[in-house]
Amino acid sequence: MANSVSARKSARQSCAKRLVNQSLRTNYRTAVKSVRKAVESGDKTIAREALVAAQSEIDKLADKRIVHKNKAARHKSRLSLAVRRMK
Repeated sequence: MANSVSARKSARQSCAKRLVNQSLRTNYRTAVKSVRKAVESGDKTIAREALVAAQSEIDKLADKRIVHKNKAARHKSRLSLAVRRMK
């Protein structure tokens, strides 16, 4: 356990940041799942709307460095490709 005052404060801050990051990651995963579900259902308009929302969530995570920018770009690219390939 943390012994100094600054170490205790740092532990509190990291705990709070972890909870915030956890909720952001959950929103991101839900957005990606909604795009995948729309692609599987075959509804292109819903898939496009879900893609726009998912891209926004992915960009938020990349800007805050919760997810690496290259990983974010890869996910956005693959999701948009899946939507584009829909008939």
